Amino acid sequence: MAYVNRTNAESGANLLALRSHNAALVLDLLRTAGEGGISRLELAERTGLTPQAVSKITARLRADGLVAEAGRRASTGGKPRTVLRLVPEAGHAVGLHLDRDEVTVVLCDLTGAVVAERRVPLDLGAGAEAVVESAAGEVEALLAAAGVSVLGVGVALPGPLDHARGVLHRVTGFPEWDGFPLRDALAGRLGVPVVVDKDTNAAALGIAVVGSGVGALGGGASGSAGPDGSAGPAGSSDFSGASDPSGSSGPSGLSGPLESFAYLHLGTGLGAGLVIGGGVHRGARTGAGEFGHQVIQLDGPPCGCGNRGCIEALCLAAVDRGAVGEAARVLGVGAANLVGLLDIDLVLLGGRTVAAHEEAFVRGVGAVLEERARLEGVDDGAIPVRVAPGGARGVAEGAAQLLLAPLFGRGED
Repeated sequence: MAYVNRTNAESGANLLALRSHNAALVLDLLRTAGEGGISRLELAERTGLTPQAVSKITARLRADGLVAEAGRRASTGGKPRTVLRLVPEAGHAVGLHLDRDEVTVVLCDLTGAVVAERRVPLDLGAGAEAVVESAAGEVEALLAAAGVSVLGVGVALPGPLDHARGVLHRVTGFPEWDGFPLRDALAGRLGVPVVVDKDTNAAALGIAVVGSGVGALGGGASGSAGPDGSAGPAGSSDFSGASDPSGSSGPSGLSGPLESFAYLHLGTGLGAGLVIGGGVHRGARTGAGEFGHQVIQLDGPPCGCGNRGCIEALCLAAVDRGAVGEAARVLGVGAANLVGLLDIDLVLLGGRTVAAHEEAFVRGVGAVLEERARLEGVDDGAIPVRVAPGGARGVAEGAAQLLLAPLFGRGED
């Protein structure tokens, strides 16, 4: 995320938009500072705004209840500096994950932390009216128990779909959803703003926002081999990757913002969320990431999309046979194609099928990437493979970020 430099600001910028943008910069720094907070002087130094501008912005944010004082901090000279912090409970958003067979609803505060959650069975093929009513009912039950108002509801579900208009296309296996205006239907039913995106994009957004705030991510399995040749332990909090011999932290070091990665989601289907240059890449028609439907076997098994030999069909068929290692290698072939095409820094794996076999998938995908890197003579080896943070509710948390991230200047194309 680029900060505004007052000496390089574009001339003629709309004043209201600029004010909103600068407030978002300040809010994002307050968010990433955590409970410890940050001083106005530090905010000015890191945004490039004048101290006077920062004082005006923080005064407005305090008046709105978004920011509060967090004590004082000693300075190198003069009186101690007042430290400010974000007030997490000042705003909330709902994240709604509509999977093919269940719905997960989470309530998140401004930091993205989950404060309430519900999960119930769902039949995505039951028809639009029934699904909308069921989903809306779960949201209402969650909010009634929590007793809070929300900024809106972010909805994540399998694609393809039109993110800009909130309209579904032919969801694989459920062609009856083609053309359904889900955003407008839910917004009309709930009376709050609604944003709709693919499940993989939502999860990738959540990882990008949280990861860019805390540096190295936790909660995944290491893709680098241990002394015995096995993958690192599943559930490890080490996302640091392999150390660079120079001691610096390059792409495989994974420290600092996550600017370029692919999130591969294997659950009841298979898709990808792509983060390039720090932002979610949706494409010109918001249809990027239909990763599962690249054909890699011309005479392969039929897929729900109408083609044959899609990675999704091959992976799920292998899992159904109990051949998890084969499924991981097939997923690795697709991941290697993606790495070769986009030159990304990291592959993250998620979804319930991966969660049931974390080490096998990390090892299998990693092995294919390592072999591809060896054949191509890549000097610094294969890019790392990790299990994505967030677990079973990672998509729902990312869906909440569809509403929260823009407040902090993130989440826009």
